[in-house]
Amino acid sequence: MEKELKINNTASFKEKLWIGIPVVLLVGLLCTLIYKHHAEFSWDGFVAGFNQEFLVFFAIGVFAQLVDGTLGMGYGATSTSFLLAYGVPPVMSSTAVHVSEMFTTGASALSHHRFGNINKKLVKHLLIPGVLGSITGAYLLSDVINGDVIKPFIAVYMIILAVIIIRKALKKNIVKKKTKKLGALAVFGGFMDSVGGGGWGPIVNSTLLGRGRNPRYTIGSVNAAEFAISFASGITFMLFGGIHGWQVIIGLILGGVFSAPLAAYLVNKIKRKPMMVAVGVLIILLSLKTLSKLL
Repeated sequence: MEKELKINNTASFKEKLWIGIPVVLLVGLLCTLIYKHHAEFSWDGFVAGFNQEFLVFFAIGVFAQLVDGTLGMGYGATSTSFLLAYGVPPVMSSTAVHVSEMFTTGASALSHHRFGNINKKLVKHLLIPGVLGSITGAYLLSDVINGDVIKPFIAVYMIILAVIIIRKALKKNIVKKKTKKLGALAVFGGFMDSVGGGGWGPIVNSTLLGRGRNPRYTIGSVNAAEFAISFASGITFMLFGGIHGWQVIIGLILGGVFSAPLAAYLVNKIKRKPMMVAVGVLIILLSLKTLSKLL
């Protein structure tokens, strides 16, 4: 009886960690940002910031998180595309997306945990390699390489993956295959996410879904791991580049946090095949958009 009680207590403690760690990290980040940047705010400026532009950024945050939370990818690419089209400078867009993702992926991870969409074993396999890849990518992009040079290769790779996913979605029977080298996949996904301004979802989710994994648990698990990846790369970018565009950041954060629970809930309601087709089409559209800008 005592042994069983200890096992239950250990399981309960581990379960609380899945919620406690993201909450503590987000609260710590929020306190740090307020402490370091409180001088940039005033009550008049805060009130003035809630204008029509703020509503636009809020709407972008809502839509980007709905896409990312239900399909497991596309937050960075979707939000950045909208921000650039609206006239936000590229540097401000990149900073805003990375900082806001630290909060929205946290809300998304908690929401997916709440709805039981997470395969904890898969998250553990992706977590540390993904974080190492994202930190490496963020550091190299800040000091060494030009991310625009490798973007066409990422876009072509994602289009190929998208075609594979759509083909598998249209087949009557999808045979599940064991995904080998999850660590290498996570390192590559984390690295490309930092260097290319997005790619964790398209690269990791596309590969796993293409191997016949269950979309609900794959998307929930990859999104949960993405919180750590976004947090690591976001901190690295903040250390090297600073923070600009508070109105954009706050709009994206509030919009993303607002829609994260709805997105996690919709994962349970959307059928497998239409979801996979939607993922494939989304990747193709985003990749073609990336290629069109570079040609």
